[in-house]
Formats: sequence, structure tokens, C-alpha cells
Amino acid sequence: MVIIRQKQGLIMFKNMLLLFSIIFTLNSCSGKEAKKQESAFIVMKTPTVKFADMGFIYDTPSKVKVEVYTAGQPLVDLEINSQNICLSLMKCMDKKDFNKEVLSESYSDTLLENIFRGKPIFEKKNLEKQDNGFVQKISKEGLYNISYSVVSGNRVFRDTINKIVIKVREQ
Repeated sequence: MVIIRQKQGLIMFKNMLLLFSIIFTLNSCSGKEAKKQESAFIVMKTPTVKFADMGFIYDTPSKVKVEVYTAGQPLVDLEINSQNICLSLMKCMDKKDFNKEVLSESYSDTLLENIFRGKPIFEKKNLEKQDNGFVQKISKEGLYNISYSVVSGNRVFRDTINKIVIKVREQ
């Protein structure tokens, strides 16, 4: 009887050790790249691109990926990495070309990435800290008139000169 209990205890110990090994291995292999994932209502209106629906934003150190769905079907896939911006509706372009074609060529290369990450734009120019976030109002005559706010995780970017609106409302 004692020998059977010892064998059962040893088997249980081995199974627990195996389980912890598997969990440790899976945990160390996955998720290192994943920094943040959020679901949000995403709006992007520019002269050339327009969409508004529910989606996900995946924020990792190396890239930002935005997926927008309508009626459960993929509508837009946007990926921003250190070199280019890939939009499912268009071909991949370097950031300067994307800004020129979709946004405004007077914008910095990191503008779209910073909006989706909820970070300040234009090197924190005119940054006003507020409870739960910040607001920026930036203008350059004839080029842009920007109002950008990040409050409680919600982002709103408007440029009245270039007729651009980007909104991210966390769900």
C-alpha cells in the first residue's frame, strides 16, 4: 500500500513538473513581442481613405498593426513598422510616400504610428497635460491646423486644412 502511494506521488510529481515545464516554455516563446492589444472603434477619414468600424490595435516595440472589421469580416489591415506603412487597400509604401499620398507630406514619418500608440506628435510641440491625458494644438500656415488629444486612452486627431480625421475610441 505504501509503495503504491509512493508511486502515485512520484507520478503526480512528474506530471506537475512536466506541466510547469510546458507552461514555462510556452510563456517564454510567446508574448515577448506583444506589448499591448486593444479593441476600439476606429475612424480614419482622409481625402483618399475612409473607414469607420470596430477593430483591434496591436502595439509591439517593432510595429503597430490595426485591423478593422465590418460585420465580422476584415475590412482594413494597416501595419506600420520602422520603414513603411502597409495598408490592405493599397501597396506598402515608405512612410514619406504614404504621408504624401494619404495624409500630408508636411507630417513627420512617425505621426500615424504615434496616433495609434496614443503618444504625442511633432516632438511634443504645444503639449498641454490634462487629467488622464494631453492635448496638442499645432498649426503651420497653409500646411496644417491640427488638434490632437489623448484622454483616457481615446485619441482624436483633426487637421482642418488637410481634411483628416483619425479617432480611436477604446471599447
